[in-house]
Amino acid sequence: MYKDETRYNNTNLNNKVNVKKKNTKKYKKNKNKKKKIIIVFLLLIVILLGVVTGFIYNKLSKVNFFELDNSKLGIGNKTGYRNIALFGVDSRNMNSTKGSRSDAIIIVSINQKTKDVNLISVYRDTYLDVEGHGLTKVTHAHAYGGPELAINTLNRNLDLDINEFVAVNFEVVADVVDLVGGIEVTIEKDEVEQMNEYIKDTSKNVGRQAKLITTSGKQKLDGIQAVTYARIRKTVGGDYKRTERMRTVLKAVFEKAKTMNAGTLNEIANKILPEVQTNIGLSEVISLIPSITSVNISDSTGWPYDQTGKNVSGASCVIPTTLEANVIKLHRELFNQQDYTPSETVKSINESIIKKTGLKTTKIVNDENE
Repeated sequence: MYKDETRYNNTNLNNKVNVKKKNTKKYKKNKNKKKKIIIVFLLLIVILLGVVTGFIYNKLSKVNFFELDNSKLGIGNKTGYRNIALFGVDSRNMNSTKGSRSDAIIIVSINQKTKDVNLISVYRDTYLDVEGHGLTKVTHAHAYGGPELAINTLNRNLDLDINEFVAVNFEVVADVVDLVGGIEVTIEKDEVEQMNEYIKDTSKNVGRQAKLITTSGKQKLDGIQAVTYARIRKTVGGDYKRTERMRTVLKAVFEKAKTMNAGTLNEIANKILPEVQTNIGLSEVISLIPSITSVNISDSTGWPYDQTGKNVSGASCVIPTTLEANVIKLHRELFNQQDYTPSETVKSINESIIKKTGLKTTKIVNDENE
C-alpha cells in the first residue's frame, strides 16, 4: 500500500511537472506570438506616421536604408519633440529616388510626453531657400539633393531639428489602402469629375485598374481611388486643399489599422518594406513599442498658415507672409514655445523673400498652383 501510494504520488508529481512544462511552453509561445503581433502593429502605425522600418530582423534587408550625414541637415532650434519628415516622391523605383521631387511633404511631430502626434503639411510650392540653389519651390529640394537637402531646407527655413525621414511613392500608399480593405472618405461634388479624370493616370502608374467614382458623398475608396483623391489639385483651394486630402487619407488608414489582425499586418509589411526609403533603424522602432497604444493623431494642418499665391520668375508659388511670422506661429502652436524668436538664418531668408517678391503683409489667397 505504501509503495503504491508512493508510486501514485510520484506519477501525480510527474504529471504536474509535465503540465507545468507544457503550460510554460504554451505561455512562451503565446508571449512570442503576442510580441510579434505588437511589433507588426507598431510597424503599420509608424508607417502611417512616417517612421517606416523593419519589424523583425529577417525583414531588415528588404528596407532601403539611407544613411544621412547629420552635418548636412542644417539642424537648428531644439524643439523638444521628435520631428520626422515624410516625403511622397514621384519615383517609381524606391531603390534610387535621385532627381525625384517631393510632391507631398509632411512633418510628423511627436510629443514624447503626451504621445500626441501632429501632422503638418508643407505646401509643395512654398517659396523657400534651398541651400546652394537660392529661393525656389520647396518641392525642388529633394530633386536637387535627395532627403538630406530636403530635410536641410525644412530645418533652415522653419527652425527645426529633423534628422529622421521616410520616403514613399504613391504606389505604396495605394497598396496600404487596399491591404486594409479600403477607407471611407466623403467626396465633394467638384472632386468627382477631377477624380475620374485622373484615375486612369494613377492606374497606369500603379499598374492596376480602378473603378470610376459615380457619385459624391461618403463612400469606400480603394487604393487607386484614395491616391487619386489625395492628389487632386484643380478644385477650389488648389494645393492647400490637396494637402488636406493627403492628411485625410493618412488619418483614415491609421484608424483602420487599429482594427486589423496580425495576418493582415504581416502581409502589409512584406508588401511595402521593399518600397520605402528611410534612415530609421530597428532599435528606434522597438523603443516606441511601450507607448504605441497611447499614440493619438491630435491635429493636422497646412503650412505656411498665412500665405499668398504669386508668380515668381514664371512659376506659381506659395509665398509665406511672412516667413518669420509663420515660423513664430509654428513654434508657438506646435511646440508651445511662447515669445519665440526666429534664428538669424530665418530672418535673413525672410528678408530675401520680401525683397524678391515684395510681399510682407499677412494675407491668405487660395490660388491654384502650377
